[in-house]
Amino acid sequence: MIVGEAPGFNEDRQGEPFVGAAGKLLDTLLARIELSRADVYITNVLKCRPPMNRDPMPNEVEACSPYLKEQMALVKPKVVLILGRHALERLMPGQGSISRIHGSMIRRGDVAYVPLYHPAAALHNGSLVADLERDFDALKRYLDQILAPPPPPIAMTAPRPESEQLRLL
Repeated sequence: MIVGEAPGFNEDRQGEPFVGAAGKLLDTLLARIELSRADVYITNVLKCRPPMNRDPMPNEVEACSPYLKEQMALVKPKVVLILGRHALERLMPGQGSISRIHGSMIRRGDVAYVPLYHPAAALHNGSLVADLERDFDALKRYLDQILAPPPPPIAMTAPRPESEQLRLL
C-alpha cells in the first residue's frame, strides 16, 4: 500500500492518485523494483485537493482519517510506503522528520512502514531523486524479506524403536 498526501491538480481532474509528473516518477521507481501500479494500492491522506494546493490543515486530515483507516482495514497491507512528511505525520506521528528516517523500515504489529520522500518533492529538488532510488533499492530488500514464502516445514521422522533381542531358550 502506498499513502501520499493529497490529490494534485491532475489527480483531482482524473479522480486517480499519482497521475501527474510525480506519478510518472513513482511508476519508474516501482518498475525499478519490479512492481507496477497493478501490484499496489495507492491512496492519499486527504481525499480532495486543498485550495491553492496548500498544505493540508489538521481538521482536513482529521476529517479524512476514517476513510484512510477503512482503506487500510480493507487492504490489510503488510507494507505501507509513506510518501512525504504529511503522510508520515498522519500515519506515524512523532517519528521525526522525513529527512531523518526516509528509507528505514519501522514495524508496528504485522505492518512494516517505510517512510520515503514524496516524488513531487524529488521533482522540485533533483538531489532527492538519488535518495528515492536508494530507498527503493532498500525497499526491494525489505519486500523480499517480508514477503518471502515461509520455508517448508522440516519433516520430522519418528525415532525407530530399538529392536529387542529375542532369546531362543
